[in-house]
Amino acid sequence: MFESLTDKLSSALRNLRGVGKLTEENMADALKEVRTALLAADVHFKVAREFVERVQTQCAGQEVLKGVTPGQQIVKIINDELVRLLGEGETGLSPARPLKILMVGLQGAGKTTTTAKLGRHLRKKGYTTPFVVACDVQRPAAIDQLEILAQQEEIGFYGDRGSKDVIAIGAAGLAEAHRQNADVILFDTAGRLQIDTNLIEEVQRLRAKIQPDEVLLVADGALGQEAVNVAKAFHEALQLTGLVLTKLDGDARGGAALSIKSITGVPIKFVGTGEKTADFDTFYPDRLASRILGMGDVVSLVEKAQENIDQKEAEKMAEKLRKADFNLEDFLAQMQQIKKMGSMQSIMGMMPGMSGVELPDDSEKQLGRTEAIIKSMTLQERRKPEILNGSRRLRIANGAGVKVVEVNQLLKQFQQMQKMMKMMKGGGAKKMMRQMEAMKGRGGFPGM
Repeated sequence: MFESLTDKLSSALRNLRGVGKLTEENMADALKEVRTALLAADVHFKVAREFVERVQTQCAGQEVLKGVTPGQQIVKIINDELVRLLGEGETGLSPARPLKILMVGLQGAGKTTTTAKLGRHLRKKGYTTPFVVACDVQRPAAIDQLEILAQQEEIGFYGDRGSKDVIAIGAAGLAEAHRQNADVILFDTAGRLQIDTNLIEEVQRLRAKIQPDEVLLVADGALGQEAVNVAKAFHEALQLTGLVLTKLDGDARGGAALSIKSITGVPIKFVGTGEKTADFDTFYPDRLASRILGMGDVVSLVEKAQENIDQKEAEKMAEKLRKADFNLEDFLAQMQQIKKMGSMQSIMGMMPGMSGVELPDDSEKQLGRTEAIIKSMTLQERRKPEILNGSRRLRIANGAGVKVVEVNQLLKQFQQMQKMMKMMKGGGAKKMMRQMEAMKGRGGFPGM
């Protein structure tokens, strides 16, 4: 997400390098590009104008600090303003127990999936018995979908397929959640293709009945300014306490995230960045601002690694790498650990300086092919790739559904990687870097 905005902001700020003082004159063109970049990202025009005015006021006339370039100084100012725009301050949930959360939104925003994702996420954050209530009786598959997701995540569930009375379902679900001693209860409600009176009135009656501690709007981040309009309408009717932006992985612009807090005054509390239940996280304005400016998000990267990578396995792998004792069995285990952290593109986005790097469209498929090739080998072959003769390679290719040339390519590049590890062991870092550059020119490692 935000790839386009990141590229354009980087281009705008590049023009300020080399000047000794930030003035209105040398900033005019750069800030014009910043404003253009924000508008191109579908940021609300009023938000873009006020953002540029605040940055200009803070920057004009400031002396460039010793050891800091004007570009670095303005990046700091823009970063602070982005954090302010995205919603600095407290974005946590109510401390009430049991915590009752009413999920609202339009159809197609991913509300039902988000309800299950939030239940899973809150369990990781310390809640022991999350519970979901299916109050969407408009969409036939909604109850089934929520029940399946709840079963997958081992979350308590209540639904009534024989009733159309949403208020009665909500009350019965609340009573069942209390009986099961749930400490967080999420109510999934019906959506419409557009905001209408019936939708609002139904949710208002349900809210009055269950008295939720939080009312979260699930909004499709890819809608841009339309998501902002939806949020305004729901907030006026229901007094929202927070927002959940979904589908940010599919929107390179990100205008909704940059506009919605400023226009509605409602904080963004969570974001969905993919289809899997794990692709969901608490919203941190400072981390997102850092990613927008191409500085990565190391804190989130470390947190994901801590959640998904086994510490003991990581230590054993580090020792193998140090000793240059790394085989295809080890590589497969490492690749499977990293896959738990999310897509390669999302991981790249968290690395400083790598957010603008676009992986090939088939990079995930390439990873899958690499994994299939290694899995088609016997344990002995993975540990001793040197025994792989022509007939074995043909068998592996057939088992993985790839061509023999792909197996050969993987083995060749794995051998080169082993050589580089041995160079590192012997202190030959410069020679290794030359090898890596040469391999980069020949297409690099498939899936490595």
